[in-house]
Amino acid sequence: MISTRVEKILKNPILTKEDIVYLLNTRDKERLALFGKAREMKKDYVGNKVYFRGLIEYANDCKKNCYYCGIRAGNNRYVRYRMTDSEVLEAVMFAQKNDYASIVIQSGEQTNQAFVSKVESLLKRIKKQTEGNIHVTLSLGEQSEETYLRWFEAGAHRYLLRIEVSNPELYKKLHPNNKTHNHSRRLESLNTLRKLHYQVGTGVMIGLPFQTISDLADDLIFFRDFDVDMVGMGPFIEHVDTPLYQYKNDLLPLTERFDLSLKMVAILRILMKNINIAATTAMQAIDPQGREKALMVGANVIMPNLTPVKYRQDYLLYENKPCVDEDAEECKSCLETRIHMAGDTIAYGEWGDSQHFQERIKKD
Repeated sequence: MISTRVEKILKNPILTKEDIVYLLNTRDKERLALFGKAREMKKDYVGNKVYFRGLIEYANDCKKNCYYCGIRAGNNRYVRYRMTDSEVLEAVMFAQKNDYASIVIQSGEQTNQAFVSKVESLLKRIKKQTEGNIHVTLSLGEQSEETYLRWFEAGAHRYLLRIEVSNPELYKKLHPNNKTHNHSRRLESLNTLRKLHYQVGTGVMIGLPFQTISDLADDLIFFRDFDVDMVGMGPFIEHVDTPLYQYKNDLLPLTERFDLSLKMVAILRILMKNINIAATTAMQAIDPQGREKALMVGANVIMPNLTPVKYRQDYLLYENKPCVDEDAEECKSCLETRIHMAGDTIAYGEWGDSQHFQERIKKD
């Protein structure tokens, strides 16, 4: 029998922090009840469609030195690269030819004018080449309002800026103590993106050193209170060339981090019924069926990798990243199989804009 408390929580129209903490700690039948409720919410509010976002890992040069990240500025073991314009446009054409209808351009964070102008130029070329039929999500870090506006006017529609953690004190333990790494500035950037009418996405890492279940509950509440349109989150996986690697023996086992990530996805689907939630690649780094399992508990977005294979070994944010040797065609075929195994269908040719965004923009 499922406990009366879980049954009651899952019937509540609004979950308290205490409710969320309890759900994050569920096991066995209670855990399955949580996942079942999340599947029900997904079916009722966003259906069984999965939206592809073709991922282009544009460059691995980053000015930041985050303690968890493999491409941090202080890691000298990677060859720094930036894709050429022709390589980017070739990846975009693959997406268009295969009816993805949407791409994500991601890179290490740079704010110099040469980088800003290059991205702006690429956005304009993508819009012209595809006749505006490809929607573009950017994930390029904290920028000025002027830069965000330039990129929006050039053709970007969505922006993903992960807060990493909502707890500012925990944030300080994951970053150098300087002006380049500032939690308040990150929140200001999210507010700026919202003001400029981007579809706003964010996300966190799950299972970090020093992180508690209470922190994770606060992360979910942050998503709800900030009224985000999309979320990409997944398990923290340590990287040998980072300062946080020294805490590897103090971390939760990978299987527990994975399970917590599934619960985070499920609870978020219940909290925010019609947002877009990504089944992240980090889930598959732990469990071979990680992304399918995320789809089955509430996720509805997957990002097939379109980055040329020759660059992928130099864009490892964490260890054991999957699919680094699969070209775009192999990745597409693999994900098609995985998505059908999860009981979903791929929404080819659809932009997959967040339903939540459509409702939010009317209020704003």
